[in-house]
Amino acid sequence: MQNKSLAILTLSAAFALSACATTAGAPLPGGSDVALGQKAYVDGPLVQPVEVVEDSRCPMNARCVWAGRVRVKMLWLRGNGEKQPFEVTLGEETQLADGKFTLESVRPEKMTNVTIKPSDYRFSFRFAGGL
Repeated sequence: MQNKSLAILTLSAAFALSACATTAGAPLPGGSDVALGQKAYVDGPLVQPVEVVEDSRCPMNARCVWAGRVRVKMLWLRGNGEKQPFEVTLGEETQLADGKFTLESVRPEKMTNVTIKPSDYRFSFRFAGGL
């Protein structure tokens, strides 16, 4: 009886580990809550945010003359294996393939007394394709 319990436990652990191995690094199915370095399918294209080039947003707890902007260096991972770099700016459309790619939101909000680490950033994207 004890051997049977041990076998079931071992088999369960093996299945759990194999599930982790196959999904590690797998692209997200949507363009929401994407971290730097993470791949995501955004309404068609497979993309990867690589670096925050600029985050000059006005902090939530401050008053500013200019709202600021966020620019993110991206990679479009094409079906032929080519990695095509491009850049997006928060709220602006960028031509990509046969459509328009948009960085819709950036989290967390900027605060005057908090430094945002690259690993803290999360992005939401949208792609409006052609025909």
